[in-house]
Amino acid sequence: MKNTLLHTLFFSCFLLISVLGQAQEKQLEKADQKYDRYAFIDAQKIYLKVAEEGYRSPQLFKRLGNSYYFNAEFEDAAKWYGELMEDATNDVESEYYFRYSQSLKALKKYDEADKWMMKFNTFSSKDDRAYLFTEQPDYLREINYNSGSYEITRTAINSTYSDFGTAFSENKLVFASSRDTGAFIKRIYEWTGDPFLDLYEVSINPANGELSEVKKYKGNLNSIFHESTPAFTKDGNIVYFTKNNYNNGSYREDEKGTNKLKLYKATRSSDSKDFGTPKEMPFNSDEYSTAHPTLSPDEKKLFFSSDMPGSEGLSDIWVVDILSDGSYSEPRNLGEGINTAGRETFPFMTASGDMYFASDGHIGLGGLDIFVTNVTDAETISEIINIGEPANSSRDDFAFVIDEDTKFGYLSSNRNGGLGDDDIYRFKQLKEHKLFCEVIVMGVVVDKDSGQLIPGAKVSLVDGNNNVIKSLTVGDRANYAFVTECETQYFLRATKEDYIGDEKLFTTPTESQMVELDLMLEKEIVKAEVGDDIGKLLKLEPIYFDFDKHNIRPDAAVELAKVIAVMNEYPEMKIDVRSHTDSRGKDDYNMRLSERRNKSTINYIVERGGISRDRLTGRGYGESELINECANGIPCSREKHELNRRSEFRIVQISEE
Repeated sequence: MKNTLLHTLFFSCFLLISVLGQAQEKQLEKADQKYDRYAFIDAQKIYLKVAEEGYRSPQLFKRLGNSYYFNAEFEDAAKWYGELMEDATNDVESEYYFRYSQSLKALKKYDEADKWMMKFNTFSSKDDRAYLFTEQPDYLREINYNSGSYEITRTAINSTYSDFGTAFSENKLVFASSRDTGAFIKRIYEWTGDPFLDLYEVSINPANGELSEVKKYKGNLNSIFHESTPAFTKDGNIVYFTKNNYNNGSYREDEKGTNKLKLYKATRSSDSKDFGTPKEMPFNSDEYSTAHPTLSPDEKKLFFSSDMPGSEGLSDIWVVDILSDGSYSEPRNLGEGINTAGRETFPFMTASGDMYFASDGHIGLGGLDIFVTNVTDAETISEIINIGEPANSSRDDFAFVIDEDTKFGYLSSNRNGGLGDDDIYRFKQLKEHKLFCEVIVMGVVVDKDSGQLIPGAKVSLVDGNNNVIKSLTVGDRANYAFVTECETQYFLRATKEDYIGDEKLFTTPTESQMVELDLMLEKEIVKAEVGDDIGKLLKLEPIYFDFDKHNIRPDAAVELAKVIAVMNEYPEMKIDVRSHTDSRGKDDYNMRLSERRNKSTINYIVERGGISRDRLTGRGYGESELINECANGIPCSREKHELNRRSEFRIVQISEE
């Protein structure tokens, strides 16, 4: 910005960005790698064999779907999640609706995916765990948060001189330009050599926004010194504008010999096209400047920039009331909420009460940046937002005006690529501003069964379209952290070789906070040794019998099918089947009942699974080996008694000696 009217102080602010380190991604190997045939059980293969036999179970379908989903094999994942949804009841975790939706999206089945996404959204809030955000967001990230809000084009009205400071007046655009004169006048300080400014106007085509030929503004506003930055009332009959301290042929300076800027008002009568003689505002002074006016939506307040006594910095934004008798209140400083030790200038008030202004005190990209805040009738300032690139640049960006109905407006800048010292740019607003908000999501990756940390796991932050935003491999502490936007849905995905992955869906809070989400992986390849219980290794559901019965129920058949699949996979394996009851009922009856159930279980495995009987041993133990205190005469809950009603499948031989 280069002219006597503005005399702006420049400074640059350089910011450091703290970013999270990211490890290089590596291809996740498939889960069916070769292991010691008799030392490991491949859960995925077992579950698949069971499912292919026609057995149906929600738990079975969850595990199968997950085993494909976390390897990005979405077609198979969608198949098994689809089976899950057919059998699903209300207790299916919400994450499975989301995973099914994502799998369908990967197959471009968008309509069907949307259906499950809508169901998932009903439960998504349950997955959030938020803590107070304790870290200060970095400013460059904040500026970038609103970048892309505008589409900027340079106008054809620019000259090789200085053009800036637009204002709407009916169907015209009025601005300041030094194009008519190459005259120079010597001023003290850095004012030497600046040309004089006058007001100019162009008509705006309402259909396409094109601007007509530039003409000098008619009337009595222009003088032999500077005029700029007008603000017109809605009816166009009153204008406030900035000019040098020159009135009625009198050129005045302050005590140091500097000619200050002043605000003037001109009125146009209903029977005249021209404004009358401008009148100086009563709160002007030879000792300080007042400049760049804008009116409140109800036109009862006049905001402006000034360095008058009481200013926070080089220039502040002030306000006066326009009283009913045409007089003005004493000026009031808008306060430190908006004003800084730098320069706040060029305010512009919209019809909705948003105030745009330029500042080099609030942290920006360099020079003056344009900011926006909302100013209430009580002159309370809301959060201040940097409107981001490309409206702002590393140079001076100022004099922002916008028509909120059309979303078109103008700003001034001396950015690189311009035609003159300052140029006027037309813009279209593409999106609304948002308060900067970021959420740090952090946690650790642990073994679901043991609770031990899992170093080397890969954690990915994924957006709602299943696109990976960031990934990292956790270190020895198994911890991760990602920076995310507020009010946005993400999910975290953790994977590692030999584990079934975990995923957490979450919607970030509306305010900057910290969200802690731990990810739990479950071993997919389980080491089996003599003495281990296959039921625990495969996480079998309890094998229930009807009351006083020993026949195999359909739900028990699903679990026994898993045992059969293991024994078919490992033909040298031998198992001891142990059946237990709880303490309810007589001791001898429970012993006989457990024996009958044990025989039924072994017979089922032999007859349905084709397993040789000599590979199976077993007997009933009745209530002789309780695993808790619920013995005869001890009051216990139903849940505690159920823990004792169990079947065990102990490995007695894995391979031939």
